[in-house]
Amino acid sequence: MPIAEFLSDPGVRGPLALTLRVCLVSVPLFLTLGVWLGYFLGRSRSSLAAVVDFIVSLPMVFPPIATGFGLLLFLGNRGVIGPAMRDIFGVEIVFGFTGVAVAAVVSGLPLMVKPVQAAVGGEISRYMEAARVLGKSEFEIFFRVVLPLIRKNILAGLFLSWTRSIGEVGVTLMLGGNIVGRTNTVSLEIYNSVFTGDYERAALLAGMLGLASLLAMFMLRRLSAA
Repeated sequence: MPIAEFLSDPGVRGPLALTLRVCLVSVPLFLTLGVWLGYFLGRSRSSLAAVVDFIVSLPMVFPPIATGFGLLLFLGNRGVIGPAMRDIFGVEIVFGFTGVAVAAVVSGLPLMVKPVQAAVGGEISRYMEAARVLGKSEFEIFFRVVLPLIRKNILAGLFLSWTRSIGEVGVTLMLGGNIVGRTNTVSLEIYNSVFTGDYERAALLAGMLGLASLLAMFMLRRLSAA
């Protein structure tokens, strides 16, 4: 199939556009919430930090389908907070774009948090203490000492979390429902194409995801070496 014809197919453009929209939501959250959580967990030894660390780590050890089902019980229209979100804010999380975005963030966030957490909990503590002795504020320490020193960890975490999120299937199936034209990301469209026997379509979509990941890895290496 010619690539121009392939890209002009509405059944391809839709999943590509949806995946891009999910990236526009998930990547900023990885860089803000993920870095902050990693910093908090790397510095704190409180009981709250232990609980948060446990919750953040769950998607790394739980099967994706089990993670998605748990989130469905919690966020679904008949779940723990789903009805309140719908009645108070008018937001239905599952079976729409919000559910797909939540699936991507939940799946990728641990891979952003852990590299930052490991870096902050290591030898960087000495530099932070030295900055405090010199009278620097916590704000200055974070932005002028911590962030420059953990730059490579942030880049590595961002690459891992992003590639994990765009390849997510199990959690997205539970929260998004794989509704064609609405919640079928590129990864789900690969699944659908294989299921229907359209291996050429699946191969082209898989190649696009693979190429995007390789380009991201190349950029990561260049930025890390700079």
